[in-house]
This record gives sequence, C-alpha cells and structure tokens, in this order.
Amino acid sequence: MKRYMVVLGLAVALTTASVSAVEEAESSNGWRVGRFAEREFFPIAVWLQSPANAPRYQAAGINLYVGLWKGPTDAQLDALRTTNMAVICHQNALGLAHRDDPIIAGWMHGDEPDNAQSLGEGKGYGPPIPPAKIVEGYQRMRAADPSRPVLLNLGQGVAWDNWHGRGVRTNHPEDYPSYVQGCDIASFDIYPVTHNHPQVAGQLDYVARGVARLVEWTGGRKGVWNCIECTRISNPTQKPTPHQVRCEVWMALVHGSQGLIYFVHEWKPRFSEAALLADAEMLDAVTRINHRIRQLAPVLNGPTIPDAVTVVSTPPEVPIATMTKRHEDRTYVFAVAMRNEATSARFQVKGLTDARTVTVLDEDRTLESSDGAFTDRFAPWEVHLYEIP
Repeated sequence: MKRYMVVLGLAVALTTASVSAVEEAESSNGWRVGRFAEREFFPIAVWLQSPANAPRYQAAGINLYVGLWKGPTDAQLDALRTTNMAVICHQNALGLAHRDDPIIAGWMHGDEPDNAQSLGEGKGYGPPIPPAKIVEGYQRMRAADPSRPVLLNLGQGVAWDNWHGRGVRTNHPEDYPSYVQGCDIASFDIYPVTHNHPQVAGQLDYVARGVARLVEWTGGRKGVWNCIECTRISNPTQKPTPHQVRCEVWMALVHGSQGLIYFVHEWKPRFSEAALLADAEMLDAVTRINHRIRQLAPVLNGPTIPDAVTVVSTPPEVPIATMTKRHEDRTYVFAVAMRNEATSARFQVKGLTDARTVTVLDEDRTLESSDGAFTDRFAPWEVHLYEIP
C-alpha cells in the first residue's frame, strides 16, 4: 500500500442507479443502524468522560460518548438521557437490561486488545488478546443484541509496525485483518504530536496511514473510526496546536474515517479527565472543527467520487491527499498537505466546464477555476475545503 494513498471509498459512477447501490450497500452493513444510518449524523465522540459534562461537550459539537467509567450504570444513563447524548458502552448486565433504551447507540470491546496485556501489578505483561477471542466476544455480543453495532478500538500498531507495546506481536501487522472481523466498527489511536518516539513524533501522517490500513483490512465493509489527540496526554512539553488537530481530523476523513473520537484526558503536568474543557483556545478550535463537520455531514456520509481530481504539487515531495464528494448541486474537494512543508498545488476536477468560483470554506476567500482547474497554496500540514457550484 502506498503510504499516502487516498482511500476513495466505493467506486461508483454518479448516476441514480449507482447512488442507490451505495445506499443499499451501506444499509447492509451491521453498523449502519440507528443514528448511524441517518444522513445528517456524523459520529463525533469523546472517550471515557463523565456524563455530567455532556452539555458542555454538546456545545462543542460532540454528539456521542464512547465508554463509561465502570459502567454503564443507571445514574450514568440517566444523566446522558437528560441531554440526549448517545453512548457506546460495555455490554454488561445493566447495559443489556437497557437494550430497549435508544440512548445506547452501540456496544464496545475492551480497549486495545492488540497490545500486550497486564498480568497484574508488578507482574509485567503477557501477549495481546488473540484475534480469535475478540471474534468470539463479538459473536456473543451480537447474539445478545443484534440491533446495535459493536466497536473495537485498537492501538497504535494499526499505523506503526514497530510499536513495542504489542510485546511478542510487535511487527506483526498481519494480525489486524483478523482483529477487525470481531467488530462492526474498527477504530484505533495514535497521537503523533505528543508521541515520545522520534520515528513517530511530529509525523501527523501516521493518523492517515492507520485509517487507510483499516479501510483496506475491512474491505470497506465495516465502519472505520479513529481517535484524535487534543491535549498533552502524558507529554509535559508538547501539546497539539489547533492547526495540527484540524489537520489530523481532515487527513483522517480524507483517507476514509467515518467517525472521530477525541481523547481529552491529560496526565501531565497533572491529571485532568476533561483537559479539553479547561483549554479555551483548543476548545474553541475543536468546536469550530466539529460544527463544520456537522454542517457537512450529508456530504461526508454520501458516496465518494473515485478518481475525480488530479493534483500536481510543487514541490512534488509534498503530496496533497484529496477526497471528492458531490451533494445536491455542488462538488466538494477536501484537500490536505501530507508533509510538514509548504507547497503549491494545481487541481483538475473532472466533469467541470466553464469558469467557476471556488469557495474555500472557513477561510473567507474564493478562487477562480477554468474548466475544472484551479491552483492554491498550502502551508505545512494545511487543510483546504473547496466548494464548487
């Protein structure tokens, strides 16, 4: 797989028949149920947060919780119900007792089973949980409640083969096609800005690489999500900037992610479960990112147009990843510079004729295109979102 390949989704032509085929294929996927089947709903989640903070997260554009500490409990579900915040949680006895409650959007495996597993305090680590065990657990959960999807969040080995946290299965990416058979939604996490290894630190493209691999391993037949860093996590000297977070989000979407999970905890310089809420600058940036995604949800949830755009960047060592969508009477080209270097790019959009005005969303500027061609500049790791009538 090319490192910077753009995963363009279902290869269909823009005809009424092909769009119907896409909708039929999506409806047959196990995870396209409930809210996930709605064209206006794009999953934007937070990981393992207190339900008491649900109103503040909703104001930031979050529409889903993933994980509940030692839950679900009645109190947690009651709190989420008051704000209509959907949740993906563990399928414990109480969870199953609430199987008719629409506030539960899905079920989840334990986190990162592909990493080496603790043997107990002071006893070290054993091997990862075998994929066969994950598949068995998935089958049990689906048997107990076939109406909801099951989410599996994997570790950074999805994107980085040298991740030593996999123990004896380090450098064994061949495990992952088997792992993803144990879920309806496959997710993963890697946090390049706060990473402590020089091979990954600062290389935002590992986010895109992991998403592209999950799309490949699932064959496009399951949901693919990913986690996004927005705090220091455990790095007291490095924190993502709003620019880097926006880049990670959009490179994930361009490469095929269908849901985002913000990791908002922080352990250094001190522990904070909801560090994002205490960071005014980052909270404002995340809110703006989320509201744009929610506005574009019908676009993002629609079919991708394969091979619709040709991009030539100068210098060519800075590739531009793109995804093209069409919604109603507009074409959308979402583009991300995949290196920490500036570049210029010439876009050629197939099927567009005459002169058009290209609106660059969120930037208060326009470009002019001629017969589908236009040029633009990209700063390092920059995102541009183009809307073309």
